Amino acid sequence: MSDKRKAKRAPIDIYLNKYMGGVPYLTRASDISHEGLSLAQLIEPQHHARRVGLQFQLPGSEEVIYAEGEVVREWAQLDASRNERSGVRFTLLTERHRRMIDAYVSRAQGN
Repeated sequence: MSDKRKAKRAPIDIYLNKYMGGVPYLTRASDISHEGLSLAQLIEPQHHARRVGLQFQLPGSEEVIYAEGEVVREWAQLDASRNERSGVRFTLLTERHRRMIDAYVSRAQGN
């Protein structure tokens, strides 16, 4: 399977708030780029929401990043955990926060 992603991604292991209908649900991110995040659903209701709010901090940073995104992909993890996962593309992110994410990705890749 080819990787269609154009943006550089970095592994990340953080918990964050994913807002659906104004209600926050805890989720876990496994990778990040300036275009979006890969998320593992922890405890959230069945939903068909495509637009979500996100609230998180990058490792080593005290600044809270607020973003909006669109769920662009959903799948089930194929390992023993059988976690449901989703790919979220940022639709609203300040330029400052995009630069912070780019710097994090560059550091994680050793650039």
